[in-house]
Amino acid sequence: MIPNDALIAAIPLPALLIGADMRVIAANAGAEAVLGPAGIGGHLARVIRNPAVLDAVQACRSSGGPAEAQYMADEAGQDTLYDVTCAPAGEAILVCLQDVSTALQTDMMRREFVANVSHELRTPLTALSGFIETLRGPAKGDVAATDRFLAIMQGEAARMERLVHDLLSLSRVEAQQRQRPKAQVDLRDVCTAARDAMRGLAEEAGAELTLSLPGAPVMVLGDADQLRQVSVNLIENALKYGGSGGAVEITLTAGAQDALFRAPAAILSVRDHGPGIDPVHIPRLTERFYRIDSHRSRAMGGTGLGLAIVKHIAQRHRGRLTIDSAPGAGCDMRVLLPLAADARGD
Repeated sequence: MIPNDALIAAIPLPALLIGADMRVIAANAGAEAVLGPAGIGGHLARVIRNPAVLDAVQACRSSGGPAEAQYMADEAGQDTLYDVTCAPAGEAILVCLQDVSTALQTDMMRREFVANVSHELRTPLTALSGFIETLRGPAKGDVAATDRFLAIMQGEAARMERLVHDLLSLSRVEAQQRQRPKAQVDLRDVCTAARDAMRGLAEEAGAELTLSLPGAPVMVLGDADQLRQVSVNLIENALKYGGSGGAVEITLTAGAQDALFRAPAAILSVRDHGPGIDPVHIPRLTERFYRIDSHRSRAMGGTGLGLAIVKHIAQRHRGRLTIDSAPGAGCDMRVLLPLAADARGD
């Protein structure tokens, strides 16, 4: 017969074997990592101080069938939720713990995302509904009011269109996250196209766009459309929030050794000289719908998804996004991408 210790050790989940007197017969390394030293021979209540789990073990013993409970553990100052299952194992009770914190967190993120999208759409829809009601009622036949309201309605409709476009872009990028692009793309062409596309916005902001490119091609394995979207999003972000009346510098360099890639990397930098960002906000800037100033962002047509899209596209290309800023010191956003093997000279 295989010893209890060997059987418990073979279970991939944290597991304990509880005897008829509620004492711990055996525990695997996973259980000791979660619960601390299992105290073989000691009472279960000394190992798991949770009435629901103790009740589940007793219910399993009384009914002869499985029982379940939940257990919240404090691991390194962070709460971890476990589903606890109890099942008869001869005269003993097998107790297994399964970490469900990740699934719970994913579900919370999904609900938060749906709530954010609903909120973002509700505001322009409410405005459109109100203006339509006004145009059909008190303002009916008022040409001046009609022109003014229609202009506002057009702006709100454009805002919804931008939001839907960014949501679709984010969804496509996430769906392709594990599909590494294989086409050779020269980042110089990507940056030039993005600069040309943003000239109109730069003129509106009264900002000067400067582009600095190396003489030789900067080749990466990538999706040209997505990389162009990265460049456009970064330039647009710089113009809207830091480039008004100033300069936005777009710089592409190649060949620098990057510790993360352990190989030469291409670096696309978009720098503005605006008011800068408080460091407290920087870790959250790539979260969906996170805004430093919600009113200002919405007034400027921001959806709160631009940097989230940049981050996911960079990750799909095995790259990363870094943000360097401080109040009064402008902002430098960089996307680092591994160079294609041919461009590295491999």
